[in-house]
Amino acid sequence: MSTDLAGRRAVVTGGASGIGFACASQFAARGATVVIADLNAEAAEKAAAAIGGETWVVDLGDTAALDALTLDADILVNNAGIQRVASIVDFDPDAFRLIQRIMLEAPFLLIRAALPGMYERGWGRIVNISSVHGLRASAFKSAYVAAKHGLEGLSKVTALEGAEHGVTSNCINPGYVRTPLVEKQIADQAKVHGIPEDEVVEKVMLTEAAIKQLVEADDVASLVGWLVSDAAAMVTGASYTMDGGWSAR
Repeated sequence: MSTDLAGRRAVVTGGASGIGFACASQFAARGATVVIADLNAEAAEKAAAAIGGETWVVDLGDTAALDALTLDADILVNNAGIQRVASIVDFDPDAFRLIQRIMLEAPFLLIRAALPGMYERGWGRIVNISSVHGLRASAFKSAYVAAKHGLEGLSKVTALEGAEHGVTSNCINPGYVRTPLVEKQIADQAKVHGIPEDEVVEKVMLTEAAIKQLVEADDVASLVGWLVSDAAAMVTGASYTMDGGWSAR
C-alpha cells in the first residue's frame, strides 16, 4: 500500500470499532498519523495501539464542550453514531435529542473546529459516514433518519464553502454494515417486528436491497480511502451509495 498520506493527520470519530477502525487502519497503513476519537477509553487505547495511533476520549453527546474546540486535522471522518428503534409516538424525546447531538451537531462542531487549519494549509478531506437512511426512510427510525438527512445537507454546505480552499466534503451511504451497532439492531428489530433474530437480516434489514448480504466495514473504508486521496480532488458535495441496490428502487 502506498504512503500517500504521510504527513497527514486524520481524526476518526467512533474509531475504536467497525467502520471507524477500518478507516483508521487504512489511513495508518498509508502513513497518516491517526487519532482514534471514541467514548470508550479502553477500546480507543486498544485500537490506537494496534495501528500506532493516538487516542482522544470524547463524549460527542456533550456538544457544548465542543463549542470552542480547535481541531488539528487534515482528514476528518465523522463516523460515530448510535441507534434507537421505536415508533414516533413511543420515541423517548431525550433519545431523539441525543442522536441529533451525536450525529449532526457534533459533526458540525468538529468540521467548524477543523476547517480553519485546513483552509490555512489549502488541503482537507471531510468524509461523513451517512447511510442509505440519509437518502431514504424506514419506519421506527425517526431520529436516525432525521440526523442522517441533516448530515447530508451539512456535508454539501461544507463542500461549497471549502471548495476555494482545497477542502472536499462528501458522504458515504452504506446499507446495513456488519458492525456492533447493527448486531444490536438485529435484536431490537426482532423485538419490534415480533420475529426471530435469524429472520431479521433478510426479511427486515435487506428487504429493499438487491444484494442480500451485509456490507463489510472494509468495503466502506476502501471508498473512504479513495475519497481522501488526491485522485478524488474533484469529488465534493457528493453522496456515494454502497447499499446493495437499495436506493435504486
